[in-house]
Amino acid sequence: MRKIFILFLSFLLWFGFFNNIQAQQDAQYTQYMYNTISVNPAYAGSRGVMSIMGLHRSQWVGLDGAPRTQTLTLNTPIGDNNRVGLGFSIVNDEIGPTDETYFDIDFSYTIPTSDTGKLSFGLKAGGHLLNVDFQRLSQFDINDPNFENNIDNKFSPNVGVGIYYHTDKFYAGLSAPNLLETNHFDEDATVNSNDSSTFIAEERINYYLITGYVFELNDNLKFKPALLSKLVFGAPLQVDLSANFLLYDKLTLGAAYRWSAAFSAMAGFQISDSLMIGFAYDRETTELGRTQFNDGSYEVMLRFELFRKYNRMLTPRFF
Repeated sequence: MRKIFILFLSFLLWFGFFNNIQAQQDAQYTQYMYNTISVNPAYAGSRGVMSIMGLHRSQWVGLDGAPRTQTLTLNTPIGDNNRVGLGFSIVNDEIGPTDETYFDIDFSYTIPTSDTGKLSFGLKAGGHLLNVDFQRLSQFDINDPNFENNIDNKFSPNVGVGIYYHTDKFYAGLSAPNLLETNHFDEDATVNSNDSSTFIAEERINYYLITGYVFELNDNLKFKPALLSKLVFGAPLQVDLSANFLLYDKLTLGAAYRWSAAFSAMAGFQISDSLMIGFAYDRETTELGRTQFNDGSYEVMLRFELFRKYNRMLTPRFF
């Protein structure tokens, strides 16, 4: 098992170095433990039921042009043996004058490795549309030809890969959800300059490591520490550490720390076997968090799962 993970990580690093990776972040989530399918296609179908999740995030509330993200995902196992998983996701990410919409299809195949262990390999395929409204910028020179024409629904393809291993209590995954580096540019700008184009936005590869373990402290209390690490070459390593407690298989309470960036508080409630709602609040620890115009970041999440009679979970799975 360790050799498989090492080989896969080596492949991701090799691909990055030989494709001139530069720094850019994908959409950011505090409740990443409920949104694994967005960053790792191998997660598709791993819960054993059809799972539909919607999430809204408002970041740095109070700052003009601050990021806002909406996510809708669906994933389900296919067939009686649950070895094949399919997923679909839509993400809309807004920041300043830019608006990007991502749409992806995920495929996974699972190999049982023990009585409780399962190893899944995943592929992601899709694309995204980029919009840039330059009229929303405070331009120094309103006659600058570089900002005359907006970018409308510029399409870029996407492929990604992932690997995910889990038992009843442990999980770990490695993934690169976007392997295609795309340069968006204004073809009509700076015709007489030394550069043939002006770059507006550049898509770069994000690498993810996610892992966690569930400790059963007693019959009514579970504790799950978790980690999400995101690597973009040329940018600081991002590490999210979280700790959640599940009480009576109903109420989830937790806290998280984004390294050198933010503290977070989380709460969730399992309304029924099928329906769960979750909330999160972030407070920046950087200079940005100390400004009077930043009221923190908020997330709300809703998950619905469609059970069949023969696969109903006795207790909700904690990941």
